[in-house]
Amino acid sequence: MQVKSYQAGSAGEVEIDDRPFRDKSGKSRVLYRTLKDAVVMHQANQRQGTASTKTRGKVKGTNKKPYRQKGTGRARAGDRKSPIWRGGGTVFGPLPRDYSYHMPAKARRLATRTALLGKMQDGEVVIADLGGFTEPSARSARKILSDLGSPRRALVVLAEPKEMVWKSFRNFPGVTVRCAKDLCAYDVVAGGLLIVEAAAMDALAARVGGANSEGGDA
Repeated sequence: MQVKSYQAGSAGEVEIDDRPFRDKSGKSRVLYRTLKDAVVMHQANQRQGTASTKTRGKVKGTNKKPYRQKGTGRARAGDRKSPIWRGGGTVFGPLPRDYSYHMPAKARRLATRTALLGKMQDGEVVIADLGGFTEPSARSARKILSDLGSPRRALVVLAEPKEMVWKSFRNFPGVTVRCAKDLCAYDVVAGGLLIVEAAAMDALAARVGGANSEGGDA
């Protein structure tokens, strides 16, 4: 498969082997349902779950009846903390809870694989040489982004942690830096343009490739 490439300030195209990102039958299919499930799982795991409301038992106030039971012509009332009163408690309101859950490792790995395949099919993958960052340089990072069309969102994928690359890209809005071993389906979907090192692409193929879909972790 032909994808974009970037090296020494010039953009071009390069041929990569997309077979590790295909399904078992060898077809280049994007599994949208599995991908959606992985994205929803990631978003649910990011929820803090700290929303809290007060029931009538937690609202501060007196337990005295506001007026007598009969003879006033009004509906009977027990106290001013009733949910039907202004300032009263909340009925069935949100309470602190844990929203997190986990898909099977094989399904997560499959979602990451199909997300990468979808990006390659959409022409949103760039194989780049990022070995020139010997020191933090926002100017060099800006030039790379400018040469690639100044994408609003970009995901830089490294084969291994590189502090200088991370420091160079960290202050650009919409730009995220990840290592291949930490990449998940949500990162790929929400990342925009993928700027990937060649070694990182090989690491991803070994980690989530179809040939290795039976073992490992996602």
